[in-house]
Amino acid sequence: MTSINNNKVLCFGEALLRIQSSTEHFYEPSNTLKLYPGGSEANVAVSLAHMGISTSYFTAGPSNKVFKDFVKALSSIGLDTSKIRFEGDRIGSYYLYSANGLTQGDVVYDRQYSSFTELNTSTINYDILLENIDWLHFTAITPALNSNLAIICNDLLLAASNKGITISVDLNYRSKLWQYGKSPQEVMPELVKYADLIMGNIWAANKMLGTSINTSLNRHSSVEEYENAANTTTQEIFDNYPKCKHVAHTFRFMDNATHNLFYATYHTRNSNYISTIHETNEVVDRIGSGDAFMAGLVRSIILKETPQQVIEIATNAGFQKLFVEGDFGNGKF
Repeated sequence: MTSINNNKVLCFGEALLRIQSSTEHFYEPSNTLKLYPGGSEANVAVSLAHMGISTSYFTAGPSNKVFKDFVKALSSIGLDTSKIRFEGDRIGSYYLYSANGLTQGDVVYDRQYSSFTELNTSTINYDILLENIDWLHFTAITPALNSNLAIICNDLLLAASNKGITISVDLNYRSKLWQYGKSPQEVMPELVKYADLIMGNIWAANKMLGTSINTSLNRHSSVEEYENAANTTTQEIFDNYPKCKHVAHTFRFMDNATHNLFYATYHTRNSNYISTIHETNEVVDRIGSGDAFMAGLVRSIILKETPQQVIEIATNAGFQKLFVEGDFGNGKF
């Protein structure tokens, strides 16, 4: 797809294979497995490319057919894959146990000793990696994997900040990660201080940045209550992170396998905005909807949409991903 602007985004993170079981136990005779390319940062990159934003993706993987096919899939939609490194022996994966990919099935990660998790900061040339880049996107997933990747994130963000590159972060919280002796609050504040755009939700911000949270909020709390909570969390973020210019929170609720209620808030240092509320009972695939939302945010801020347009476009992009099978979105908003 032809780029609609001169900005170039770099998404930094681990490429993953999603292996999905059609039954609760993989050994059941009726089970079938599906394989999808994915990974949060790759998902964002794919959606941005579909949206016409010039986008590059950095990851690492082995020089085998599986990973080469992964890279070919990215290249086929116009992503710049020239920064990807072919090294190591493994591509990370996760197993999703779910009868239809929609219920809250168990997730099992298989990421240890993957090519990406074995990266070493001494072998990364940050000047080359950031060459011709205007916007860097990372997520809280990467520093959750091991202490070395947390160091790499810090070094990369420092280099990007020194070059005046805009930085965005998604506060993805994965409870099954963070297993190397550090809590999110011991790592994330030092990384988030570089960010111009912070996206997540009020619960992730509490978990990772220590912002306050109203524990009485629940599925039946009103939109107004959640909007007020988002405003409170955002003000704490702005107070603690002076570089930050944009904050967004998603609110996604599901009552059954195919139901989703989706809305979001967007905040600048001047005002607060809330999106239209979207609801469906025809969900196809939940995974990647937050990444599509992130892509919509980045795209709309780059193109200098009005603040209300920013949150409407981002929310609709996240909502539209619910009807696309697999981790990758199609860029619709």
